Amino acid sequence: GSRVLHTRAVEFASKYQVPLRVLSSFEEKPGTLITKEDDSMEQPIISGIAFTRDEAKLTILGVKDVPGIASAILGPISDANIEVDMIVQNVAADMSTDFTFTVQRDDYNQAKQILENIAKNIDAREVSGDNKIAKLSLVGVGMRSHAGVASRMFKVLADESINIQMISTSEIKISVVLAEKYLELAARALHSAFELSEEVN
Repeated sequence: GSRVLHTRAVEFASKYQVPLRVLSSFEEKPGTLITKEDDSMEQPIISGIAFTRDEAKLTILGVKDVPGIASAILGPISDANIEVDMIVQNVAADMSTDFTFTVQRDDYNQAKQILENIAKNIDAREVSGDNKIAKLSLVGVGMRSHAGVASRMFKVLADESINIQMISTSEIKISVVLAEKYLELAARALHSAFELSEEVN
């Protein structure tokens, strides 16, 4: 069912406690019922690690924190058919914003050029980029509602002196961006800490 059932559909079904039944269109069988367990049985289940090396990070610094600024930054990126993955926006005490997002590594140079043009138009301080990052995700069930999973993941990486650059969470995965050179070390450490049998790419 993973090829035809979008992950967001599963997330919403989980959030609103709607049972899902995955059926075959070729056979008349009961299929698989996905439903909420009793609280006494419910627990986060870590099923594996997923990672990608083909991402890059771009940051536009010193942007005025005004309505519509995110659209002004990401609109031209979208118009160029460049897909944006993770987004982080930080507002400083002086009400300026640093806006960071990730793209596919193949789109890095084009996206950076577009962002530099945007920076001139919105009077941003500067643009920086890093095309040597990787995204590592812990995949499972009920991730967002179990803070212990995230904190344990972050501690494992900290114990290996691996800096986390960006974080994204959902019900089915916790993703972090880190320097690509630490990807294998991070994957091994998490694999051991969560006693996973295999890694998923």
